[in-house]
Amino acid sequence: MLKLCLAEMSEMGVYQWAREQVEVCLTQAAEQQLDPLMALRALLSAVVERNASARGAFDLAAELEFLAANLDEQRDYSFMRP
Repeated sequence: MLKLCLAEMSEMGVYQWAREQVEVCLTQAAEQQLDPLMALRALLSAVVERNASARGAFDLAAELEFLAANLDEQRDYSFMRP
């Protein structure tokens, strides 16, 4: 599985890869009859928790605040950092 993920990443950007992984997770959640909104919330919580262990809380909070303040479906903010 890891080799497949690494091969996929080499053909696309990391943000596109992440979006596709979320879709895979949502498909798996649906197969288990889990609520999609709750699955997304659980995924977000797990990602924030894992991210917090790898970087400072201030940096993570600034990025999350930036993302929340700039929720715009028409724009890709992946190139920006707070």
